[in-house]
Amino acid sequence: MSFIRYQVEGAVATIMIDRHEKRNAMTFDMLREFLEAIDKAGKDATVAAIIITGVPGSFCAGTDLSAVSNTLEGVHSGGPHDKPADSNKLARWAITQSPKPTIGAIDGAAVGMGAEFATQCDIRIATPRARFAWNFASRGLVPDSGAGSWLLPRQIGLQAALRLVYSGEFLSGEEAFKIGFVSELVEPDALLDRARALAMTMTTGSPLAIRMVKDLVYQGLGRSLDDHLVENAKAGDICFNSLDHKEGVAAFVEKREPRFVGR
Repeated sequence: MSFIRYQVEGAVATIMIDRHEKRNAMTFDMLREFLEAIDKAGKDATVAAIIITGVPGSFCAGTDLSAVSNTLEGVHSGGPHDKPADSNKLARWAITQSPKPTIGAIDGAAVGMGAEFATQCDIRIATPRARFAWNFASRGLVPDSGAGSWLLPRQIGLQAALRLVYSGEFLSGEEAFKIGFVSELVEPDALLDRARALAMTMTTGSPLAIRMVKDLVYQGLGRSLDDHLVENAKAGDICFNSLDHKEGVAAFVEKREPRFVGR
């Protein structure tokens, strides 16, 4: 049975985690399927934006600890275990590295791996019943994908991030909004509609320009200003000579909506 639902409506792909009885806790097989869905949306030319969410009341309660327990027994006994060979894809930030804008629509608990997924999204909206916790230290771990130790301090500040990661305490939806971790708070029954409306605002621009600016922003977090300006100039030259730029100018002059092709 698949616990990852994938749907494309218009130019927006929605990836929904659907294992409500376990609060959407991830097994290794689910994680593989989840990453495959993100990759699929990123490669689909008809998709311009991606929503990542869970069934109402649950986002992702982290890793299924029963699966982890079985894996650790195999590791420590020298026997077989079910951790997939490609599980290190988690550390590659598939959500952040997707060429498409990503929106996290969070209702309920986003804990551990779920908090990391939320951190990797470009934009987050949440309901008042959303709760976030980077509880890795209480399991003897560091944030598993590295988003909580690298992206989170840049999103909410060093002190706030360290407090959350050290303590593992829960951050409510209201608190997450106040400190800027989420951009909007909406009621649960309006969450997906609002996420889709927000996603649609990101489908009108040049796919090439959006892809390049997303890469510039995230790569720029780890570059010097001088290096960043060099890469920005390269991206600017590519965009200036692109079919999308030619179409954008033509659409403005002709007073019509542009028809971008992504190159």
